[in-house]
Amino acid sequence: MNSFGRIFRVSIFGESHGAGAGIVIDGCPPGIPVTDDDFEKDLARRRSGADGTTPRKESDIPEVISGFFNGRTTGAPVAIIFRNSDTRSSDYSKFRAMPRPGHADFTSNLKYKGYNDMRGSGHFSGRITVGLVAAGVIAKKIIKDTDISAELVEAGGSRDIKKAVSEAASDNDSVGGIIECRIRNMTQGLGEPFFDSFESVLAHIIFAVPGVRGLEFGSGFKAASMRGSEHNDNFISFNGKTETNNHAGINGGITNGNEIFFRLAMKPTSSIAKTQITFNMEKKEMGELKAEGRHDTSFALRVPPVIEAAAAIAAADLFLINRIYQDIQ
Repeated sequence: MNSFGRIFRVSIFGESHGAGAGIVIDGCPPGIPVTDDDFEKDLARRRSGADGTTPRKESDIPEVISGFFNGRTTGAPVAIIFRNSDTRSSDYSKFRAMPRPGHADFTSNLKYKGYNDMRGSGHFSGRITVGLVAAGVIAKKIIKDTDISAELVEAGGSRDIKKAVSEAASDNDSVGGIIECRIRNMTQGLGEPFFDSFESVLAHIIFAVPGVRGLEFGSGFKAASMRGSEHNDNFISFNGKTETNNHAGINGGITNGNEIFFRLAMKPTSSIAKTQITFNMEKKEMGELKAEGRHDTSFALRVPPVIEAAAAIAAADLFLINRIYQDIQ
């Protein structure tokens, strides 16, 4: 549904043009110090404003309504809401009759029998990821010695990201991108052999981020063309350090202490001003559609802090699970 995690459990809520969006975190340990500045750093990176991002301006001020007292978590569920203030709902009124190609307009209307909030894509909007970023700030405090960094390394098939985004904007079109993420100093022993392998848990939350189309760990798809003698990572020290890192710091679903490295592919923004020919559900005929409104030329520009947060949430949950396992031995 709208929740993820077993111990560090997050539940997202809200709509793009509703009162706001936010997150509830259950199972958060008490005593974790968090300041407004901690939230601002990652929220600022996700916020629009750079070339190629939506003109929509939201302050993204976290309103903490539960779980904090005197600057620390209390052990009660943490609830954080971000109020919406800059909305133009009329831009989306026609998408029920003419659902945007590549978007959730058609499937959301189908699944929820027309009761879904269409404004700004409702609960399917990338706006909802603001809550994930907030939860990621707290999750990083739990895995405090671990460093997580993600960056957009390619857009529209080019390393010249600025040029690719600018050209797409000039054509009233959009572009996707490639994001790389590295997790350093990860605790050893996190993850399980099968359904809760570190890759499985991480992939679950990564694919929950809107627009993710592909994910690979370490050597990824290149591994299919390698021999075992090439792909095997030779151990070179007592602490598990390996000579290469084709397995991305994970063996048998369990972290081995080496750097975790993964790449993911983001699709182009579905809402584009370029005229498209699609089906008009009311007139029952093909027609022209322009997705007017305020949209990112490449929302991949704003996704790296979301990916970092998602990785931190998954790692924090597995860390807390592993701590319980270790305590009962």
